[in-house]
Amino acid sequence: MSHRFGASLAALVFLLAGAAAHAAAPQQRIQAPGWYRTMLGQVEITVLSDGTHTFPVDTVMEGVTPAAVDAALAKNDLHRPVQGSINAFLVNTGKQLVLIDTGAGALYGACCGKLLANLRAAGYTPEQVDLVLLTHLHKDHVGGILADGKPAFPNAVVRAAGADADYWLSQQQRASAPAFLASFFDSAAASLAPYTAAGRFQPFAPGAVLLPGIRAVAEPGHTPGHSGYLIEDGGQALLVWGDVVHVAAVQLDQVGATVKYDTGAPAARATRTALLERAAREHLLIGAAHLAFPGLGHVRKEGAGYAWLPLNYEGDPADPY
Repeated sequence: MSHRFGASLAALVFLLAGAAAHAAAPQQRIQAPGWYRTMLGQVEITVLSDGTHTFPVDTVMEGVTPAAVDAALAKNDLHRPVQGSINAFLVNTGKQLVLIDTGAGALYGACCGKLLANLRAAGYTPEQVDLVLLTHLHKDHVGGILADGKPAFPNAVVRAAGADADYWLSQQQRASAPAFLASFFDSAAASLAPYTAAGRFQPFAPGAVLLPGIRAVAEPGHTPGHSGYLIEDGGQALLVWGDVVHVAAVQLDQVGATVKYDTGAPAARATRTALLERAAREHLLIGAAHLAFPGLGHVRKEGAGYAWLPLNYEGDPADPY
C-alpha cells in the first residue's frame, strides 16, 4: 500500500469517525423562549406562550359529528389529538403595561405555567405589569395570576367582566353547574382571592373603556361574561378575543361547533359567527388564546367557513405590518 493511499484511507476513517460522533449528539427537545413581538401603531404587542397541551377534540367538541371533525382536521394535515396553545398578550401603551390573560400557572401541570419565564425572556418583569385583563375566569386564563400561592403581579389591578365574576365566584352557581366545572369555580376563587383581599380585583360593565385605546367587547357564550379587548392606535386595531375559537381547523370550517365547556352553546355559536364575519369584513387583526402560537392573524371568508391567515413573521417589530 502506497504512502499516499494509506494517508487517504486514514483521513477517510477520521472523517467517518467524526461524523458518527456528531450524529450521536443528544437531542435537546426544548423550544426557544415563547414570545413574539409586533407593533400596533405606537403600541407594542408581545405575545407570551404559557405552553401547549393536548386538546381532546374527540371528547370536547359538540354540535359536530366525529367524521366532520376528522375531515376538518385532515384538510389542515392534522389528526386527533391536537396540541393547543395557551397564549397571553402583553400590551405596552408607553404609559401602562397591560397583560391580557395569564395562562394556567400551576393548574395544568408540567405542560404549562411558562408565562412568567417568557415574560422575563421578553425583557419585562412581573412587577412592571400595571393592569391584568382577563377574558374570562377559566383556569387556563386566570391560574397564572398566582405564583407559589402569592400574587404573580404584585403591583397590578386585575379586571374581568362583572358577569363572569358573579358566576364563577358564586357558590350557588357552583352547586348548580355541571360537576366537571367544579374545579373551575374553585380555581377562580382561589386565584383571585389575594387580589380581592387587597382591593385590586375590579369587575367592569360590558363595553367598558379600560384605558385610552383599550375597551372591552362583550362576547357571551363561552362564559357568561366572556370578553374580548379591542386595542386601537394609529388607525390600526387588534381584537384579543379569548376563546371565541378553540381549534381553528375545526371551528373555522364548522362554525357551529361548540365545546362542552361553553356555559351557553347557542350564545357561543352566535358570538363566534358574528365575530368571524366582522373580523373578515373589517380585516381586523385577531389575537387568539388557543390558536397556534403566537395566535396573531386575520380571518378570510372561504366557502361556508373561514380560513386563518397567520401574521407574517417580521424580524424587526418596528416595521409596520
